[in-house]
Amino acid sequence: MAQISPASDPRLESLSARQSLPLLADVALWMAAAVVKWDCRHRSRRALTRLTPHQLKDIGITPEMADQEIRKPFWIP
Repeated sequence: MAQISPASDPRLESLSARQSLPLLADVALWMAAAVVKWDCRHRSRRALTRLTPHQLKDIGITPEMADQEIRKPFWIP
C-alpha cells in the first residue's frame, strides 16, 4: 500500500531542510515524523476495513492481503 512520506509533508519539510538544528530540536523533529508516519499507517489500515471485496480487487489487493495489513500494529511498516 502506498503511503505518504512524512519527509514530503510541507509542515515538516522546512524544518528538515535546515542544516544545524540543536539536538533537542532534532529529537523533536524525529518524534514528530514518527507520529505522522504512525498516524498515516493507522488511517490507511482503518480505511482498508471499509472497502468492499470489489473495491479491494480494483486496487489489486485480495481480502486476505487486506486482512493481513489491517492486523499489523501502527508502528510496523
